[in-house]
Amino acid sequence: MTQTITPRVRTLVLLLLAVTGMLLAGAGPASAHAALTGSDPQQGVVVDKAPTQVSLTFSEKVAMNDDSLRVLDPRGKRVDAGKPANISGTTYGVQLHGGLAKGTYTVTYQVVSADSHPVGGAYTFSIGAPSKTSAVVGGQNVGGGVVGLLYGLGRYMSYAGFIVLVGGAAFVLACWHRGSGVRAVQRLVVSGWVALTAATLALLLLRGSYTTSGKVGDIFDLTLLGQVLQTKTGAALVSRLLLLAAAALFIAVLFGAWDKREDEEKRDLTFGLAIGGVVVAAGLAASWAMAEHASTGLQPGIAMPVDVVHLLAVAAWLGGLVALLVALYRAPADTPIETPAVRRFSNLAFGSVLALVATGTYQAWRQVGSWSALTGTRYGQLLLVKIALVMLLVGIASTSRRWTGRLTETVAAEAEARPRTKEKEPAAARRSAGGGKASTDGSGRAAQLARQQAAMAAARQKRLRDADADRFGLRRSVLAEAGVAVVLLAVTTVLTQTEPGRTQEAAKAATSSSQSSSSTSSSGAVTLDMPFDTGGQDGKGIIRLDLDPARVGGNEMHVYVQRPNGRAFDVPEVKVAFTLDARKIGPLPVAPDHITTGHWAASAVQIPMAGDWKIAVTVRTSDIDQVTVTKNAQIG
Repeated sequence: MTQTITPRVRTLVLLLLAVTGMLLAGAGPASAHAALTGSDPQQGVVVDKAPTQVSLTFSEKVAMNDDSLRVLDPRGKRVDAGKPANISGTTYGVQLHGGLAKGTYTVTYQVVSADSHPVGGAYTFSIGAPSKTSAVVGGQNVGGGVVGLLYGLGRYMSYAGFIVLVGGAAFVLACWHRGSGVRAVQRLVVSGWVALTAATLALLLLRGSYTTSGKVGDIFDLTLLGQVLQTKTGAALVSRLLLLAAAALFIAVLFGAWDKREDEEKRDLTFGLAIGGVVVAAGLAASWAMAEHASTGLQPGIAMPVDVVHLLAVAAWLGGLVALLVALYRAPADTPIETPAVRRFSNLAFGSVLALVATGTYQAWRQVGSWSALTGTRYGQLLLVKIALVMLLVGIASTSRRWTGRLTETVAAEAEARPRTKEKEPAAARRSAGGGKASTDGSGRAAQLARQQAAMAAARQKRLRDADADRFGLRRSVLAEAGVAVVLLAVTTVLTQTEPGRTQEAAKAATSSSQSSSSTSSSGAVTLDMPFDTGGQDGKGIIRLDLDPARVGGNEMHVYVQRPNGRAFDVPEVKVAFTLDARKIGPLPVAPDHITTGHWAASAVQIPMAGDWKIAVTVRTSDIDQVTVTKNAQIG
């Protein structure tokens, strides 16, 4: 029976690993958790006088090196002088050489956000007038490529190793003491330790290239490694390695001295071993909490302990689940997992799920913050997928609990019948002993026969146990739980590399505000870009509104409607309205004329006074599909 099921297990594991690989490969570059919210000079602006410095403002504090902020002239040569410096708060700047010529300049940046994720980008501004530029911007796709894929795989392996290590050890200590002597369980826990250790070392080596050049050849650059060791993430990885050394000692005691003791002696040592294990496990979990999402943003003092509890609950549930699966499939016939051990794990898993619900709800509120971020950002959408997987896992777990209840009743019935079976054993032993005396080999033949009979009895007992419908049902449901858990872990890994919804929406708001306040160019004209979606089959596009000279009195307005690919979008109707909320003026409607495909215009658009005007554009793409989008602009 075991040989029939084992290939299925192997096939399912390979399939789940393939799904995991596709999830990690499809994740692309790690989304940055710090966003650029402002710059001086601003993106696309044309200034009359050459600036003395370039400054960038981010949504949170970032780490920089000497080459994090560069400014290139139209020929692609660097014109920044000195090292980037923190000007104030989350604003960073670099000085420029004097006497800069007219033309278009390129600003490139590559930094590391406070929660350890790299972010890079580039933009342009012009002095005097725009010009052609030969500046080549490379390496801004940080967190991607082969190094990014390896780093993501390393993160997945580190999570998986932590879960198997902590959950497997907890399963032995809290649920199944006899499991410390089962070789398959020992190998499981040790493999978790090896995976976490190897993944941590790999992340330490990959970190320098991951946050800078992204080149495979820089993985073993000792200079980059030295820089990594001076960062918060590097310190967390080194701390994890030190704690893994303590975890190795814990494993040696668990499967060595503790396993060899009698049951009464085990009880005396179990409490101390459990305390030590909890301390090491909490320390390992803290190595993530202190360097990633929980360490920045809203309420970090509360978020970090909550994150530790969340990780420990995940390990106790999913890691214990894997240990239970190994025990059900690989435990030898003379050391089967008892039904009380399964019931104890069921209670442990239930408590872990309660802890996950409590801590996960807080983390979701902290990282998302609004319904719009939950449904409208990649982080929120991944979170919804994770919640669905957890609900599926809980549903399968409830099935496992029912199988456990049935198995308990079956074992109780077998216990009543067992004394009658044992009465026959002495007679068999006597026959074996008699046969041994009659044999020419004497006692040696009798011992060999006894061993054969014991092996046959064990094999028969294993076949009967495997054929038991309740035990078979439990094994299948636990296998299904483990399969969903592998996919859940992959989604969680991608989630930790994605910009939180709350941060993404705050960055959008700050960028929109910056664009609104800076939409007036040096010539006085205003240009606004507004994406829209009317919800129809062909309802997505972009509106570009030009208002010139954007001052009190008459203005000329042009509205261009484009498809997402940049082509002109021939829509039936476009309407515009201006509102000055501060003075309770408006809305002042404007009906532009249709000039050509995707182009609408109006002249003599009267603006009565200066202020921060809200410009609302209504676009209709069919008889029933229309939408209104708005943006603010300073006029006058």
